[in-house]
Amino acid sequence: MKRILKPITYILAAIYFLVDAVFMAVARPISRWLGRHLEFKRLRAWIKSLPPYPSLALFSVPVIILEPIKPLAAYLVATGQFLSGVSAFVGCELLKLVLVERLFHLTRDKLMRIPAFAWVYGKFSEMKAWLQATEAWRAIRALSHAAKDFVVRAKAKLAGGFSRLVTSRD
Repeated sequence: MKRILKPITYILAAIYFLVDAVFMAVARPISRWLGRHLEFKRLRAWIKSLPPYPSLALFSVPVIILEPIKPLAAYLVATGQFLSGVSAFVGCELLKLVLVERLFHLTRDKLMRIPAFAWVYGKFSEMKAWLQATEAWRAIRALSHAAKDFVVRAKAKLAGGFSRLVTSRD
């Protein structure tokens, strides 16, 4: 039984981390923007003043509240409410990742003082490194870069066409 479940567990974990990595590519810039533009000095100071275990509790809140929305979103999609399900999934996943990323940024040093957290984070980092070393990950990254380049070129072409349209009216 253990031989059967181990590969299935690795595959499911890889899929989960892949989905989170894709969303993190969007969430990280949002999180950085929020960090630069929204100054919650008192809140940030309070979070940084927390000891390790209360920091862990605070770090866990977005995950505990927003992670259960994934099955709800799957239910909505399965019952034919595709747009609602996808919107719930994407919105809550981005919100969760942005909050977790910001809280981790503020509490990382304290969280790493908790042996169990440091161990889990080490395993997470190993799994992420393994996933990023796979051929599938490299293929997805290549497709992602190609799509991003396509969007940039299309946007530039559209902007160029719009500026010619505006100048031709003058």
